[in-house]
Amino acid sequence: MTPILTITLNPAVDVTSETDTVRPIRKVRTSNIRYDPGGGGINVARVITALGGEAEAYFLAGGETGSLLARLLQTEGVSSHLVPINGHTRISFMVLERSTGLEYRFVPEGPPVQPRELEPCLDAVASHKGQYVIASGSLPADAPSDIYARMVKLAAARGAKFVLDSSGAGLDTTLKQSRVFLVKPSRGELEQFAGRKLDEGGIRQAALDIVAGGAAELVAVTMGADGALLASTQGVLRVPAIHVRVRSAVGAGDSFLGAMVWALSEGKTPEDAFRLGVAAGAAAIMRPGFQLCRRDEVLALSAAALSNSKESQPR
Repeated sequence: MTPILTITLNPAVDVTSETDTVRPIRKVRTSNIRYDPGGGGINVARVITALGGEAEAYFLAGGETGSLLARLLQTEGVSSHLVPINGHTRISFMVLERSTGLEYRFVPEGPPVQPRELEPCLDAVASHKGQYVIASGSLPADAPSDIYARMVKLAAARGAKFVLDSSGAGLDTTLKQSRVFLVKPSRGELEQFAGRKLDEGGIRQAALDIVAGGAAELVAVTMGADGALLASTQGVLRVPAIHVRVRSAVGAGDSFLGAMVWALSEGKTPEDAFRLGVAAGAAAIMRPGFQLCRRDEVLALSAAALSNSKESQPR
């Protein structure tokens, strides 16, 4: 099996720590610090690797923080390729306030990039032998809004399936200019794309409209505690959330996507792959900070959800 290619144009070093109380002005002493490689496509590659699949993560990075990001990925055993840029890779910082259980997240915009710095990623999409290409994460400053749409065309030219998880201009331009195999917006991202607030019926219709308009073959909408929805030409599959103890919502969407595409690459149907994605998202929120899902927990939750589903069916 050839690896699944992931593209991350705006990665980060994710730093997690804890404190008793977050206060203004005063120094806030933190403990239990943890460093993780981050960014949409990087996280997706980490999930695929953790589940037993093969992924290759291409990512833009620069400066000492870019070198740190590469070392963190190497430590986790993720196959990766650093594409150098002049700017310094951003650092995202999250603090857990123990007294309230609240998380405070600080996410910088990230460094601007030049068109020439994006070329190696385009070349990778065009030449890679993998069946799936996943572009996940926000666009960096100064990046052209059609960069993902250009990648879609390059992947299609060699028969690969393109998967998109982005927001704002990256999502809007790509769906208007090209056709992807799978797009995974959150509820908020879908509402931003549609230009209005959406209730349950509105989410279903907006997802079906994307399919009917030819922008995507599959639309997987993640809705947090409300579960997830999969739209295709066959209709809509609605799956409720798996109720687990929530420790952090960070990484649930990336875990969902990584598990779903990994399952598809293993020959699972879109419906079964989607259900595994829901289990992976639930497994991720059981983990603190920026930590992602673990294979054993994903499989256990998936089996339990399937068993519950069968028991709830009328006899």
